[in-house]
Amino acid sequence: MALCLGLGPTTTHAAEPRPDWQLATSLPDLIHTLDHWLDAESPYPARETAPRIRLISPQQARAMSNGGGRLGSTRRGLYDPDTQTIFLVRPWSMRNPQDVSVLLHELTHHRQATARHWYCPGQQELPAYRLQAAWLAERGESISINWIAASLAAGCTPDDFHPD
Repeated sequence: MALCLGLGPTTTHAAEPRPDWQLATSLPDLIHTLDHWLDAESPYPARETAPRIRLISPQQARAMSNGGGRLGSTRRGLYDPDTQTIFLVRPWSMRNPQDVSVLLHELTHHRQATARHWYCPGQQELPAYRLQAAWLAERGESISINWIAASLAAGCTPDDFHPD
């Protein structure tokens, strides 16, 4: 299960070039807007089926994420490739760019799930964080992530390898 960790919002308040995500009136509209951005900016092809979206409590996120994270302490989103479900951790708002970037991160995992073989789930995190950081940067925002820990997690230790 992929997870998105964050240490809290970081804002630089620059003018956003395309406020299209702010014009979304529903979660499906927002997903469509983010998918359009991913079509242009990511190497991962769109999936034929949209993921399911569920809002969950921080306690549920902790229980689902297989222990503590190396990248940060606050889980904001998770993706389950078996059920094609994105779990967003409450409080979550489609008007908050940091929250929306978590959805973008998890949408990236939805695309990554069928785009290629990954030796371990950690390999997917660094590309997803880079896309999340790029999306935020376009909006004058920045991501708060330990890039060294993200790089190390992408390295796949022997315990991370899955037999499939």
